[in-house]
Amino acid sequence: MEVVPTEPKTQIDEISHNLSFSTSNAGDSSWDKISFFRHRSRQIKRDTWLVSVFVLLQIVLFAVTMGVNDCSRNSHGHCAAKLLGRFSFQPISENPMLGPSASTLEHMGGISWNTLTKNHEIWRILTSPWLHSGLFHLFINLGSLIFVGIYMEQQFGPLRIAVIYFLSGIVGSLFAVLFVRNIPSISSGAAFFGLIGAMLSALAKNWNLYNSKISALVIIFSISTVNFLIGFLPYIDNFANIGGFISGFLLGLVLLFTPQLRHFPPPHKGKLFEDDMKRSTRLKEQFDRPVLRIICLVLFCGILAGFLLAACWGINLNRHCNWCRYVDCVPTRKWSCSDMTTSCEAMVSDAQLTLTCMANGKFRIFPYTNISQARTQDLCTLVCS
Repeated sequence: MEVVPTEPKTQIDEISHNLSFSTSNAGDSSWDKISFFRHRSRQIKRDTWLVSVFVLLQIVLFAVTMGVNDCSRNSHGHCAAKLLGRFSFQPISENPMLGPSASTLEHMGGISWNTLTKNHEIWRILTSPWLHSGLFHLFINLGSLIFVGIYMEQQFGPLRIAVIYFLSGIVGSLFAVLFVRNIPSISSGAAFFGLIGAMLSALAKNWNLYNSKISALVIIFSISTVNFLIGFLPYIDNFANIGGFISGFLLGLVLLFTPQLRHFPPPHKGKLFEDDMKRSTRLKEQFDRPVLRIICLVLFCGILAGFLLAACWGINLNRHCNWCRYVDCVPTRKWSCSDMTTSCEAMVSDAQLTLTCMANGKFRIFPYTNISQARTQDLCTLVCS
């Protein structure tokens, strides 16, 4: 029986055996690059437990927030979706995102000027990134997080994505503090925008390895635009989104320097492959140099320290920027972006509460009287707006 000798495998053969490759035409002399947003069948098989935990945790926290809000009792039934009972939403004029009241958001850990400067409750910087202003905000934010977060976790693993997510949320909250007013705001979008920034840095670092780059940029831009536009609604902080994006981009350049390559050419096209990979490798090495990562790390640490000191000193940039408030909230006839520093005169008669705004003389009669002081302040803000 004749024994056929086997040739020793070359390095190119071993690589092509372990890594997948697809071509649209067998006779084509060029090889396909990696698609940035790949089909599920071509994605790296990794458990996405981290994103699942984040999504589940934020859903539970939103349910707890609505339970604490208890619109049916605290607002005496003047709610949206009354069939939900305790979990019904505040009226659209008060919260257009179908969510809790301003006082509930502040009670659950939202950031505001008084709580940070007068009460020195710095812990709100850690709680604010996990809250949502309403049901619409929850669906949009978590839907975007699932799309982006699963991809990033599959490509770079849960540890680095967790670091980017947490730190971007903190930096975004600190940046929001510099522009915060005396109205509760939440910064859940900061952590998500951190992943968007990290995704852009990963795309830039491996630009020559991907195809359909313009399509990937369009998808990223579209998702970012939708999430930024809802930041113009009350209680959602757009400055946190900006700070989270900057943080994520810098952290991406520091941490995401080992992308998972899954497409290689067949062995008989080794020369063409080697030439293309040399160009890709040179480009990748320019971004993977330790000097660049060190510079980005120093910049991130400097931004984090600067924002933290500014928050501790109570710096308010709104005093020097009159138009900055419109970046965070755009008032319309449907809702108000006014601060909760307004004051009202309250009169109780015949089981009715009459609130008169001291600033403009407007008044409104409510068919109930037994409400908390925090809820009275919510209604006063509506009357004065």
